[in-house]
Amino acid sequence: MKKMQFQMDNLEAKVAKECKEAFAELQTDMTELNSDYSGQIVIPYWDYRTYCMKVLFPQEHENDHPVTRQEMEFEYRGQDKEKGLRLFSQLINNKTFLLIFIRTLEGNQQRFNMRDRVNLASLMSVALQTKMEYATDILKTLLAELIEKSLEGKSPKLLLRRTESVAEKMLTNWFTFLLYKFLRDCAGEPLFMLYQAIKQQVSKGPVDAFTNEARYSLSEDKLIRQQLDYKPMTILVQDLEQQYGQPQQVKVLDCDTISQVKEKILDAIYKNAPFSSRPGRNDVDLEWHTGMKGQLILQDDDNTTKMDGEYKKVNTLAHYKVLDGAFVTLVPKQSQSIYNISLSSEKSVAKLYDNLAFSGRSPSLNRTLSPTGIHIDVDGCGIKQYHLVKQHDSETHKEGDRGSKMVSEIYLTRLLATKGTLQQFVDDLFERIFSTAHRGTALPLAIKYMFDFLDDQALHHNIQDPEVVHIWKSNSLPLRFWVNVIQNPNFVFDIYKSNIVDSCLAVIAQTFMDSCSISEHRLGKDSPSNKLLYAKDIPKYKKWVERYYQDIKMMPAISDQDMTAMLTEESRVHHKDFHSNAALLELYKYVLKFYDDVILALDEDEFARKNKLTYKLEQVRTAMDGEAYC
Repeated sequence: MKKMQFQMDNLEAKVAKECKEAFAELQTDMTELNSDYSGQIVIPYWDYRTYCMKVLFPQEHENDHPVTRQEMEFEYRGQDKEKGLRLFSQLINNKTFLLIFIRTLEGNQQRFNMRDRVNLASLMSVALQTKMEYATDILKTLLAELIEKSLEGKSPKLLLRRTESVAEKMLTNWFTFLLYKFLRDCAGEPLFMLYQAIKQQVSKGPVDAFTNEARYSLSEDKLIRQQLDYKPMTILVQDLEQQYGQPQQVKVLDCDTISQVKEKILDAIYKNAPFSSRPGRNDVDLEWHTGMKGQLILQDDDNTTKMDGEYKKVNTLAHYKVLDGAFVTLVPKQSQSIYNISLSSEKSVAKLYDNLAFSGRSPSLNRTLSPTGIHIDVDGCGIKQYHLVKQHDSETHKEGDRGSKMVSEIYLTRLLATKGTLQQFVDDLFERIFSTAHRGTALPLAIKYMFDFLDDQALHHNIQDPEVVHIWKSNSLPLRFWVNVIQNPNFVFDIYKSNIVDSCLAVIAQTFMDSCSISEHRLGKDSPSNKLLYAKDIPKYKKWVERYYQDIKMMPAISDQDMTAMLTEESRVHHKDFHSNAALLELYKYVLKFYDDVILALDEDEFARKNKLTYKLEQVRTAMDGEAYC
């Protein structure tokens, strides 16, 4: 009984402490972020081409794809080959041929998979980017065919829900091209501020370097379900690029790993710089000045790292007993052999620093490291590293027996605290997206044009149910464009998105999509935490969406002349951003792969026969002679 009473008292104390802390956190705000950006906000937008490539070809590095390379992937070897590519361009710009080509490929389910559909759509978007009016006509035709199929299948509400066709990916790309200016002029600012708010809120509490779980999170899956003792600290950092200036104050935690500390320092020093232009955490070492001449390089793992059975606990500021107000500097990454060289000379430090060529360093994000740059398996001998929570401890708290589960659920109050702190930033973004005008920025013509097209299609097919058109609009713009942007702000900005920030953005993106839904979400105690978290806000957001759709519908229709002028200008401004010939060559590879099927389809089509498209395609192949030079 005494043991049980002790356990109950201990549990009660833990619960009381957690609830008290959660209540205090709910009263906090983001005044620090607002003060940081109270002046001129420098938002590191990607240029148009980089932004487009991240959406069109997300699996590839933008500089490695043929459509962006300075030199073409193929060589012209004589006038015949050059003529063949020119003839193929004429065929792609023939509406009858292009539609037959797409339908033929999509009809071959076994050989033309989902990845092919997405790739083909993006290649066509690039190839037709200088002819946006024609591309828009093709898109509308394909969408009209999709609508007819959905009505034939008695499932109109499923239209555009998933990327299962070339048309759906083309629609995403179309909005990507035409809404870039709107992002820069209007919607980009609240999105960037939300990203920064999440990043700052997360950094206020411990973040496990290996599990990526955090004290402050919107995602239950990434929530540390334990009480951790930690202490906020302020360290003084001397920026070696301004070595005679005042040291900068940087807020850290004593439980931060050395890599996390370096990341926070770099964020502070380069807060207005694009991420790709600043040094990475693995490019620098953290040097602690411990007296008149004492200097020590701090590392995540060294000969002072403590063992705990089969685990090795990664080094933190607390491990090195770094005190509040300590003076540190970032120095160029050094090998172990030069750690003992005296770095007391400011000239030698500056020289080393200059040799690093900081300004041009672009860190790779695809290293075989954890998000903090720490190796998870240190020596291959079964010794594992951990930071705040051992892997098996984390899993136990997530699954757990009944007793531990009851305790772990107490920590869900932190989700509410984090949500409350970020609320204004979420509201600002949603309100900006669902507004038809803001500070002189008008609604993009592309949105009005596409929504009117969907309204016309509903009228053409005599669709009386208003929910159907609402779903079409939600699936066309919020789902196909905005959710992707909210979930991946790194597509729009030159920033780094950590795993914990990504998990928070995923919750917000889901909330955004739920706000566009017409179905009522019945929630209970067993509902997912992210659904419960924003349950009271979604009705408000739903009203914003309904008002937005209605306001757009009531706006005057866009004349064909105005739309043509906008599309023509879009083509003109960006006509040099991509190598359209490279896109054509990639498309031609699909012609070769399905050549017999395409020829057969052309022979069976009356308009194709009338325009001798089979003969023209044979001319292309004769001239190209089947080459796809690489």
